[in-house]
Amino acid sequence: MSGTAAPAHPTNAGPRPRALRRRDAEDRLAHDVDVWVASASPDGAPYLVPLSFDWDGTALLLATPADSPTGRNLAATGVARLALGPTRDVVMIEGTVEVHGIDTLPAEQGDRFAARTGFDPRTLGARYRWFRITPRRVQAWREENELSGRDLMRDGHWLV
Repeated sequence: MSGTAAPAHPTNAGPRPRALRRRDAEDRLAHDVDVWVASASPDGAPYLVPLSFDWDGTALLLATPADSPTGRNLAATGVARLALGPTRDVVMIEGTVEVHGIDTLPAEQGDRFAARTGFDPRTLGARYRWFRITPRRVQAWREENELSGRDLMRDGHWLV
């Protein structure tokens, strides 16, 4: 089958131990550049968008226009759900959101974000805001055999 990629992980492989799942999740946070961001308006209308991010070891830093659906939703509700990786190797993150003006974070945080993502929202004017998302729950799984034990973090504390 020309052009068909092999699965990243064989479906007959046994489940990873939770400690390995955590290491894999932290590796993805450290090396991936983009994340799917799901938010909802105060009245429950969902919105999903990919955004670039920087991980500092405790939180993800994102930037998006303040008046975009995602910007409005994150600011209004203070919560987000994020997804990293493909569907057969997913890391799901639920977190709380802090909103910061584009010029209010220390320059080194903005510089780090720009270097990692290749995108500097500070050059685009005040219509952008920073959104710092602190994980409260992290889950990771590849196949059905990893659904059990998929919770790696609960209430902001790693379980493994």
